[in-house]
Amino acid sequence: MATLPTFESDPMFCPKCGAILPILGSQGGLVCVVCKFEIDIQVMEGVVVKYSVEFNNRSDYIEEQQLKDAQSKSDGPLVERRCSRCGNDTMSYASLQLRSADEGQTIFYTCTKCQHKETENS
Repeated sequence: MATLPTFESDPMFCPKCGAILPILGSQGGLVCVVCKFEIDIQVMEGVVVKYSVEFNNRSDYIEEQQLKDAQSKSDGPLVERRCSRCGNDTMSYASLQLRSADEGQTIFYTCTKCQHKETENS
């Protein structure tokens, strides 16, 4: 077993190269996968690993489903833009170069709710 370097590090990292150590198996010691430094498993004796699981809110799921429904009905990518007819906040868009090359493109917006169409020259 090699001797430890003169500095101390978190027991989850190799004290020689700083790489994250692999998960301790049921047999054998710890060997760094990067520099092959062998670590005494007693270093891990006081390590406690905690974790928590957070679940999504139902309202987040409903909003996501509404967005997916809007995307399935759209003609292109979605953008947050208020429809001048119905006030919906989501519209799909497509852009085309209709004028000469030295002028901007034309953007066509379509409301995902009422299918109202708007254009914008940029």
